[in-house]
Amino acid sequence: MQKFTEKVHCEEERHEIVWVKRKIDEESSDDKTEGDKQTEADNLQLFPIVYSKQYGVHFGKLEKLHPFDAQKGKHIAKLLNEAKLIENWKFYEPLEISKEELLKVHTPEYLRSLNWSINAAKISEIPLLAFVPNCFVQCGYLKPMRFQTAGSILAGKLALDHGWAINLGGGFHHCCSYRGGGFCAYADITLLIQRTFAEESYIKKIMIIDLDAHQGNGHERDFLNNSNVYIMDMYNAYIYPKDEPAKLAIDCGVELLPRTEDAEYLRYLKRGLQFALNEFRPQLVVYNAGTDVLLGDPLGALSITPEGVIERDRFVFSTCRSQKIPIVMLLSGGYLKSSAKVIAESIINLKHQDLLTLR
Repeated sequence: MQKFTEKVHCEEERHEIVWVKRKIDEESSDDKTEGDKQTEADNLQLFPIVYSKQYGVHFGKLEKLHPFDAQKGKHIAKLLNEAKLIENWKFYEPLEISKEELLKVHTPEYLRSLNWSINAAKISEIPLLAFVPNCFVQCGYLKPMRFQTAGSILAGKLALDHGWAINLGGGFHHCCSYRGGGFCAYADITLLIQRTFAEESYIKKIMIIDLDAHQGNGHERDFLNNSNVYIMDMYNAYIYPKDEPAKLAIDCGVELLPRTEDAEYLRYLKRGLQFALNEFRPQLVVYNAGTDVLLGDPLGALSITPEGVIERDRFVFSTCRSQKIPIVMLLSGGYLKSSAKVIAESIINLKHQDLLTLR
């Protein structure tokens, strides 16, 4: 397959994840109470948006000293409720991912390193954490990441059921099977894809569309030379991680200059995505929708407006949905307090554009 690159510059054991049942079992419905039947009926009407109050990162309120929005998922969920897109906080809620499930992708050595060393996952890249005891990191950072990882896997299943799904977290694209980085402790994208291949035998081809401002070197290392996974990655080439070996896994790459603005960004996206879909007809798209592309983000160093992000998401969703390709959206990076509002407005816009219909 032709490669396309556009260079614009010179613990303890826990429960397994349980898939949410999509249909009431008619044979056993007589044995259910009216309350059970009502709960299942309500579940059938839920939008496939995944969120848990366990997603929030906390270090005894010290997280307020850092510009990272430690409660981004909660803030988005609140805005979606206020807009009546979600009623009464009725989201799909994942269980915490188990060690056994993590071991299906991660090496035992890597998981052990998380238990004993903050630096193992490069979590110390967050300046605040240099002063936080390891026990706080375990409970205040790694545990929320395990819930968000489980949320990504659940969202993948829901996307196949409904045509789309959104996890209000996840997108840890710098983590691979044997190491972490860039605030990413667990390889949720790899786990989602591997679980889908294992559980859904008819799925043979999956595409990653990574539009976070940073190169997605984690999933790229995991799927290097895997012809069943196609990677489109559009990122600022002048910032972390600059992982040259991982770039060999990119099938459609767009390397951006710092301070790239809306018009140029959207032009490259539309051209690249058209190329990717012409080359590879996926049965599922994993859309890593980082908002660190926003103007003013301290880490992304791009200059995309909120309107540009909303149009980006609309284009990706409309393209996939028009071609009947299930899409699961993960939130990935975004280090401005305003990111939550932009994401919520983008999801609401998708609803207004009739792109969040259920099948």
